[in-house]
Amino acid sequence: MRVLVVSFGSVVGARLWLEQTGCTFDMLLDPQRKIYRSFGLGSSYAKVMKFSCLLQYGEYGAVDRDFPDIPPHLLEDIYQMGGDFVLDEAGKVLLSHPCKTPLDRPAVKDVLQAADAAHLEQTR
Repeated sequence: MRVLVVSFGSVVGARLWLEQTGCTFDMLLDPQRKIYRSFGLGSSYAKVMKFSCLLQYGEYGAVDRDFPDIPPHLLEDIYQMGGDFVLDEAGKVLLSHPCKTPLDRPAVKDVLQAADAAHLEQTR
C-alpha cells in the first residue's frame, strides 16, 4: 500500500509544507488540478470562509497550535477543497471523501477499513 499527498502548489511550497508539517509521505504535484477535477474537488469561498471553520482556526491559535508558515508569495488557491480517497492497485475507488469544509476528514476507522479491503483484494 502507498500513501500519496496530492497538491496543486509549486515544488518550493510543497517542500516547505512537507518540512514544516513533518509529513513523510510522498507528494504528487498536480498544478493543472486534473486529479482534483477527476475526484470532483472544486474551490469554494463559502466553505473555506464558513464561520465554524474560522472559529476553529481561531481556537487553534488560542491553544498555541502551530500551522505551517507559508510565505504569501507561495500561497495559491486557498479556496481549493481537498479530500481523502483510498484506491486499490487497479485504481478502483474504495473510499471517497470529498471534504465539505477544510477541516472535514473521514473517520480513521473508515480509512482503515478501506485500506484493509484494498489489502485483501491485493492478496487474492
